[in-house]
Amino acid sequence: MSDLSTLRTNIATNLATITGLRTSSIIPDQVTPPIAVVMPNGITYDQAFARGGGDLYEFVVMLIVGRVDERSAQNRLDAYCSGTGASSVKAAIESDKTLGGEAFDCRVTNLRNYNQVTVGDTNYLSGEFVVQVYS
Repeated sequence: MSDLSTLRTNIATNLATITGLRTSSIIPDQVTPPIAVVMPNGITYDQAFARGGGDLYEFVVMLIVGRVDERSAQNRLDAYCSGTGASSVKAAIESDKTLGGEAFDCRVTNLRNYNQVTVGDTNYLSGEFVVQVYS
């Protein structure tokens, strides 16, 4: 059975295969874009096997890019949103669906909240990727 911290860390490890992308398995006080922050979103227990396994973990990966100007920020974020390719968040996370042997399966199910986010006094552009992990 996996623990939350290990799954969070292993998702960040998979994301670190994207060249130039910083990753964090904890919520940082400050960000230096581009950065992917892995955050737990919920756990549904006892999906199968009556506590012998079968928990469903949901994570949100917030990907934050710098916002020097709207067009370049959106183009950078768009590359991470692609379903395939060297910059694809989905492809990177799903490159090892067992998350180092800690899960039965994981998948990126959707992108949401493609929008501006403020961290401190600075505005950035971000998108949230929903990741489901079956453990």
